Amino acid sequence: MTNERAFKLDAALKIHLLMVDDEPDFKEIILKRLTRLGVQLSLADCCTAALETLEIQPVDVVIMDVSMPGLDGIQCLKKVKERWPQVEVIILTGHASVKSGIEGMQSGAFDYCLKPIDVLELLEKVELAAQKALINKEATQG
Repeated sequence: MTNERAFKLDAALKIHLLMVDDEPDFKEIILKRLTRLGVQLSLADCCTAALETLEIQPVDVVIMDVSMPGLDGIQCLKKVKERWPQVEVIILTGHASVKSGIEGMQSGAFDYCLKPIDVLELLEKVELAAQKALINKEATQG
């Protein structure tokens, strides 16, 4: 816990984050940790719900699990990048499927993390993705 407190979030506190995962317990843990740190976070349990959220609410960074019912994370990533190219996506994948993490990167993901996730590693990636998202936002607005 002290590591999390020592980790400095700056850009991540200025963006809206969307987490897409079909595991309720995992989502709840991440939600509690990130909101405790001051990150604005929405949740979706599948690709369809994520796309609906993106339609009605500005989102800067998406954390997306690869293994989900219906459209998987890679297919969903492609749809997100097609419709909202400035949104940064971090893919979550199991140890057995590093290949899907690499496929995600080739499809436009900002980065990927292996599950089970190290929360500090995820926070670092969220901060970096948030920095890039803020740059993207400035470039499209200015």
